[in-house]
Amino acid sequence: MAQTYEKPPTMLSHGELPYPHGTLVEDTQNERNGELVGVIEEHTKEGRKLISQTAYLRPKGGGMEWATPLARIRPVESH
Repeated sequence: MAQTYEKPPTMLSHGELPYPHGTLVEDTQNERNGELVGVIEEHTKEGRKLISQTAYLRPKGGGMEWATPLARIRPVESH
């Protein structure tokens, strides 16, 4: 009989921003640029083991926000 994997209970919280709020960053996963709005982290309830970090971005000048893994953003180089 196959074993089933049960995900441990988790919780979400605001994470620390790697750059100041509003910084123009490149989302390398979706190949888009946007302003950094926030970070949400998922932790296990017991031991607070980090499961994931998600960055929330919005288009410069406003529009619909989108989410991408935090590790997939980097500041846009200004020329």
